[in-house]
Amino acid sequence: MIQYKSYLMTLIFVVFTVISMSSCSSSSDEGEEYTAGFELEIDQDNPNLVNLTNTSEGEYLYLQWNYGNGNSSSKETDKTSVRSIHYPQKGTYEITLTVWGLRNSLTDTKTITKTVSIENDDPDYVQGETLVWSDEFNGTSISSDNWTFETGDGGWGNQELQNYTNGDNAEIVDGKLIITVRKVNDNKLAGSYTSTRMITWGKQEFTYGRMEIRAKLPSGTGVWPAIWMLGANLDQVGWPACGEIDIMEYVGFEPNVIHATVHTPSGYAGDGNGNSKTLETCEEEFHTYGMIWDKDKIQFYTDSQENVTHTYSPANKTANNWPFNKPHFFILNIAVGGTWGGLQGIDNSIFPQTMEVDYLRVYQ
Repeated sequence: MIQYKSYLMTLIFVVFTVISMSSCSSSSDEGEEYTAGFELEIDQDNPNLVNLTNTSEGEYLYLQWNYGNGNSSSKETDKTSVRSIHYPQKGTYEITLTVWGLRNSLTDTKTITKTVSIENDDPDYVQGETLVWSDEFNGTSISSDNWTFETGDGGWGNQELQNYTNGDNAEIVDGKLIITVRKVNDNKLAGSYTSTRMITWGKQEFTYGRMEIRAKLPSGTGVWPAIWMLGANLDQVGWPACGEIDIMEYVGFEPNVIHATVHTPSGYAGDGNGNSKTLETCEEEFHTYGMIWDKDKIQFYTDSQENVTHTYSPANKTANNWPFNKPHFFILNIAVGGTWGGLQGIDNSIFPQTMEVDYLRVYQ
């Protein structure tokens, strides 16, 4: 998570005020008792992030969260997920969990409230921005509410050699998403490697905002990891008319050089509009890959908004050079070989390789 300098670290204290109440003291139709409960914890690496875990017990149908910051969840049936809520501004917030019994009526609910105090503003918080979505990868499994796995070994338009699997090459470990690319055989043919390509299409799509992804990249000749976005109208207009935004792209044969590019009908593939930047330790350490996207421009940066990699802002915007006024979705993947990643061959001795992702965040 976000690392803070010592002078920003102050004591964060959590005041737990537990109010357990029920408008119905009798048991549910099935004769089963249930209780509402949750655990609340300030994230160790980010004192503006609060991790919530449902601990309600017994037989019940739904649960719903009110985060005390003006936002709440819908009624949901997922009783095991861990969620992380970002509170960018200091203050005291009352977090409430409501649980519905088997009768699913307003008279068959139980509620628990806990109070958390945030001592300081988030130093990365920009006035006027709100965190509208994030995946902190703090659960035990990859959220199907956010992600779909694309599968297959058909080359993906770039003569790539990996077979994308249905989740076998992705997992969450210690609060991080781990995408692993593995060698199946030494043939260096389609299907000789397995990997992951996961997308938020139809689940989490955005138009404009500040996007940040904190990640550590794989290494070695032949790997081709990317953190990118495509227009959600891809199935209607095709590529590149839908627009493509490569927030971070990397080829292992060129160590410590990251690439940020946009692709449009006016310039795509090898003629995309982008720039490269040397970033030492991108294979050994986590770095933040960011983008500021509004109606006028797309600007890429690394680690802080002052470290601009590239700005794309055509003066006269048309459908040919600016398909970026519509929703786009995220893609995370590691390819092997292909027209760019395989330009200098593939070193089979490097596998397995991983890309680790700490979080994705969208501010608007």
